[in-house]
Amino acid sequence: MKRRTFLLGSVSGLSLVALTACVSPTPRPSASVTPKPTSAPSLVPKPAAMRRTSWSADPFARGSFSFPAVGATPEQRDALSQPVDDRLFFAGEATSTDAFGTVQGARDSGQRAARDVIAAADVGERIAVIGAGMAGLAAARDLQDAGFDVFVVEARNRIGGRIDTVTDTDWPFPIELGAAVVRRTGDTTLDEDLTDRGVATAPFSGVPEARTAAGAVVEVPDTGAQAVATALAWAAEQPADVSIAQALADSGASKLSTTDADIGVSDADWLDYQITVVLDPKTGAPVAEQSSWYSAADTAAKNGADDDGADDGAGEDRIVLGGYATLLEDLSDGIDVLGSSVVTRIAYSDSGTSLRLGNGESLSADRVIVTVPLGVLKTKVMEFDPPLPFAHRGAIAALGMGTLDKIWLQFEEPFWDTDAPLWSTVGVVDDFRVWINMVPLTGEPVLVGLVTAEAALRLAEVDDDEFLAAALTSLEPFYAGVPTSTPTPE
Repeated sequence: MKRRTFLLGSVSGLSLVALTACVSPTPRPSASVTPKPTSAPSLVPKPAAMRRTSWSADPFARGSFSFPAVGATPEQRDALSQPVDDRLFFAGEATSTDAFGTVQGARDSGQRAARDVIAAADVGERIAVIGAGMAGLAAARDLQDAGFDVFVVEARNRIGGRIDTVTDTDWPFPIELGAAVVRRTGDTTLDEDLTDRGVATAPFSGVPEARTAAGAVVEVPDTGAQAVATALAWAAEQPADVSIAQALADSGASKLSTTDADIGVSDADWLDYQITVVLDPKTGAPVAEQSSWYSAADTAAKNGADDDGADDGAGEDRIVLGGYATLLEDLSDGIDVLGSSVVTRIAYSDSGTSLRLGNGESLSADRVIVTVPLGVLKTKVMEFDPPLPFAHRGAIAALGMGTLDKIWLQFEEPFWDTDAPLWSTVGVVDDFRVWINMVPLTGEPVLVGLVTAEAALRLAEVDDDEFLAAALTSLEPFYAGVPTSTPTPE
């Protein structure tokens, strides 16, 4: 009988605090892997430095980015972006219909909100912007340049929001704990703007090198992708939106063989690979919550994406190598930013708006742009008086907020023997299924592990030692002492 090893299995599941109810485990095909004793030390050496993220537990984010949840529609993103009585304006990646979940979507939304304010207000009016992330600072910059009296209220003691660049003497280059990639460069000037400021980027598109638990390098067949495509095609004919998980089950697409092939990987394992390596990182959510009607995979197919996931007409993705926050520093230059200030209540009327801060202080403004993440809006820690219109409340409730966390590891020297910049694993049940190898990009022995969806929520509760232990165990297939090619069957 096949068995599965669940790392850190004693850790309880984590709900997004005041954000969503506990997530039910997502049914997945069983992975074909012989478990290792959880007490056995990892073959992978301990890193010289480590940094991790826990975006779901961050009270000022409550997740990493929005995603198409079951039952949510693109029209609800548009509804969330609409002004309320020309006093409240909303921006942020969750209000973008075509670039949600991206820095470009956040910047575009901030600029759009600024245009809406300019159309409704008189030059010189006092405008409050809540949130000093990309959306908030883009809006503030355009409004101040247009002659408005602008101030930004930020809950953190830093600017950037979900862009979090860390420059530390322990690391050979600035590391990105939040956004790190410029998506679809043909649709944005972000990469050019970074280059103009001396920040390097590098192409970041391609199929990852896939390895089995034994360390064998294997070609990725289209088994999993075809199963998902079949499920999405079936779902498109249904009278109501269902989750990708339900579409896979009800269409029969998930009924794949669990018998191992010669390489020790079954067809069911390849479906699990498509889910955990491809779908979950795109949304930060399990397939039990992802919409089959508006799935990331289906959107890419409709847009003519190539096999590498890049749209033929939209340009490549590029990874940022020298400081995403440089853009924010320029945007915030000369802007009045009130840091470490949490807005708990926004009152608005025909005569203006009033903000109440967590310390009891109040601020007044003619109009307000709200750019806090969707996850924070879901917590209801920010009160609106009067309550938001039904369309706004409905959009906030329906749209999903996913989680993608990272671990940055710096080693004395590489313990791996592959030059591939992107790694993945198949037929395993480890938490970190995707890794970025920074050696070919920077020359430094640094790895970045990605953990998403249910695994990210669970690991957000553990301490650094357990988090690191899970990451190192997940790296064992890439340890140089294991084989690096598919064994030839006799």
